[in-house]
Amino acid sequence: MELKDSVALVTGGNRGIGEAFVRALLAAGAAKVYVGARDAASAAHLAAEAPGRAVPLELDVTKPDQIAAAAAQCGDVQLLINNAGAFHNQTLMTAPDLTAARDEMEVNYFGPLTLARAFAPILARNGGGAICNVLSSGGMVAVPAMGGYSPSKFAGRAAATCIRAELAGQGTTVTALIVGSVDTRMAAHVAGAKEDPADIAKAGLNAIRRGIDELDTDRMAIEVRASLARDPKALERSMAKMLTATQVTTGR
Repeated sequence: MELKDSVALVTGGNRGIGEAFVRALLAAGAAKVYVGARDAASAAHLAAEAPGRAVPLELDVTKPDQIAAAAAQCGDVQLLINNAGAFHNQTLMTAPDLTAARDEMEVNYFGPLTLARAFAPILARNGGGAICNVLSSGGMVAVPAMGGYSPSKFAGRAAATCIRAELAGQGTTVTALIVGSVDTRMAAHVAGAKEDPADIAKAGLNAIRRGIDELDTDRMAIEVRASLARDPKALERSMAKMLTATQVTTGR
């Protein structure tokens, strides 16, 4: 997909990886980037930097009415980047209830799915375009310490594969980005070296340009896939040890 003069929507675009995507798209010559955020005012700094090109959009991906309103407002979108995510740092068995796990599934799975369904007809009318789902190494290998987050990312990866097959006929590419540990507020609890969000966005846009189905965006993601292929049980045991660790770390 050609990014110059394109129109994109980035969910969770007000900070972290999402903000990096917005900036990278603008730098690549995108005509307009809708910056989805639960509080549109939190994206005001981007609108101020790129008047008329960065457009704040109130969008809570767990609310179907807001998704429908976004689709009605953003009929010119050619690229949908499902970036918004939730991580509550609770385990499945020790959490007081399933509230956190349900929210992680709503944000990380049902949100991107609902957005894909809402925008697929728009992408078709605008020439096919692309969908990019920001996923996680935690969706490649089960991470018990990540509670509902890891299962939600497994579901998100499977959904990306299904959506890719369903939308191939209309010329829409679907890229799944497998992301390791990134220096964002969501990963503030993780110690060790972490990737720059700008590097993730750069890798993601390159994958979108080339129509790549799935891409490991960084060193950790690459290492997780390699470990999974080499000895999946050893990797499973390593992930289980994180339950008793005093500090979650990238190991670098």
